[in-house]
Amino acid sequence: MNEMTQNIAKSNGPLRVLISGGGTGGHIFPAVSIANALKRRCPEAEILFVGAEGRMEMEKVPAAGYDIVGLPVAGFDRKRLWRNAGVLIKLMRSMRKARKVLKKFNPDIAVGVGGYASGPMLKQAQKNNIPTLLQEQNSYAGVTNKLLAAKARAICVAYEGMERFFPAESIELTGNPVRSNLLNCILTPAQAKEALGMNPSVPLVLVVGGSLGARTVNEAISRALPDITATGANVLWQGGKLYAEKCCERGAQFEGVKVQPFIADMDVAYRAADLLVSRAGAATISEIQLLGKAAILIPSPNVAEDHQRKNAEALSSRGAAVMIPDAEACQRLGAEVTALLNDGPKRSDLSRAASKMALPDADEKIVDRILEIVSEK
Repeated sequence: MNEMTQNIAKSNGPLRVLISGGGTGGHIFPAVSIANALKRRCPEAEILFVGAEGRMEMEKVPAAGYDIVGLPVAGFDRKRLWRNAGVLIKLMRSMRKARKVLKKFNPDIAVGVGGYASGPMLKQAQKNNIPTLLQEQNSYAGVTNKLLAAKARAICVAYEGMERFFPAESIELTGNPVRSNLLNCILTPAQAKEALGMNPSVPLVLVVGGSLGARTVNEAISRALPDITATGANVLWQGGKLYAEKCCERGAQFEGVKVQPFIADMDVAYRAADLLVSRAGAATISEIQLLGKAAILIPSPNVAEDHQRKNAEALSSRGAAVMIPDAEACQRLGAEVTALLNDGPKRSDLSRAASKMALPDADEKIVDRILEIVSEK
């Protein structure tokens, strides 16, 4: 425990930190990483998560060892505005519940990691003069964080140029926290391939589209398998929960293709992979950068503000990844994958360029700022 943390503990008792947000792994994993870093630095800290009822954080956060409260909040339907009457009612109920959470937990600081679940909680904290810190994972800021930015004490970002969204004086360039186990794999690439049941002497293409799966990514890789396997490469394909059966049927038609609904040992899978095919969520982008992986990114068009395309462009414009628009994936993926499999120097160039964009130790930098804000308070 450093001197700043000791002083906080002596003056205020245990540090109390509220962390709010979620909806996707891209919000949840950074939030848990921040909490873990806080616990390493301040073991006596009390940490409470607040998420949205029925969303994945209600399962993932307790599995990580933290308490969580769910709000009855829902996202706005931007295409069918007439459906938002119920959303407004849920928002009012969430604001009332947020007030009760604040009164009972009495946090020293509230941290928002994005997603609509963080809106009512951080807004209420700001009304109660509780200092707030925002963490924005994407290169194009989310609506919730933009609405909360004016009164935030600090806004931790992963990309330069975020002054177009947030007050410049509040911005801290920290990077995105990633799951610590991804950075600690001690296996060689060949050993990692063997651990996954793959041939250690041939290139491995890792395909991921999220825990539920990504329809376009699955359709594109399904069509590309004849071209990819013809090069002699193996494929480790996370089809996702929603598409597992169909993906397994397709993968069984080819030698050297292994399909799983979900890859639990992503640290091993990343170490084994010679090439990654993925969506372009913020967490994945940060993992690519920190691990220096050559990647083909297929941004999802079904996200707010088209932020995945902007995430992917932040890499592709610097020669750090290949981007294929979702609408072109089925036609182009096979050719792009085989071209990179046959061009080792190009893969190395992508890897080096991605590594240059990495911002390591983001969780520690964010905790530094949390402790500074609390000590100032």
